[in-house]
Amino acid sequence: MTTTDTTPRLRADARRNRDRIITAAQAVFTERGTEVPMEEVARSAGVGVGTLYRRFPDRDSLIRAVAQDAFTTVLEDTRATIEQEPDAWRALSQIMHRGMALRTVVRLTVLSSRARAIINSDPNTDAVHNEFFGMVDALVKRAQADGTLRNDVSTGDIAVLSSLALQGVQALPEQLRSLAPARYIAVLLDGLRADNPRPLPGRPISAEEVVVRTPEVEV
Repeated sequence: MTTTDTTPRLRADARRNRDRIITAAQAVFTERGTEVPMEEVARSAGVGVGTLYRRFPDRDSLIRAVAQDAFTTVLEDTRATIEQEPDAWRALSQIMHRGMALRTVVRLTVLSSRARAIINSDPNTDAVHNEFFGMVDALVKRAQADGTLRNDVSTGDIAVLSSLALQGVQALPEQLRSLAPARYIAVLLDGLRADNPRPLPGRPISAEEVVVRTPEVEV
């Protein structure tokens, strides 16, 4: 068999291993944080430690790849939801109910200063942030114009509330972590509906105000 014959299969195997590692790391980092031993990530992915380190020579490169994959998934899901769901309130609700990718973004950017510093150093982060919040902000305005979303909240309020709801999941026993997010987001959405009669104190928080830059990296 020639080199030309084997190259496509080897490339496919390498791509498949990379995808398995990213998927496993996403789940492990989301549930247990980014300081989990690399050996456990490899075990969860069903690959050898050597294979993991060939693809990702250090923890930072793996964190960066997991974050990029999660951001890509969130953006693709958000675009698809907006294209397929004409009702602004239902589209916003579906986006807020998104599962693993959104939880991964929250876990990495909010609960780990090491991961946050790595993500903030990526030149693509601002573009991802601007596109995502731009799409959500447009939905917020449409839902408010439709009379389904209360007028005294803004995109930043929703981002902070969603992050808090998803952060709280990490403090629960493991058997409850898959159940809790949908319940918390459902309670949150009930409070965001326009038919909620009680006004909120203070002023709405914008998306620009919730961007956090943290240069320090945990060791």
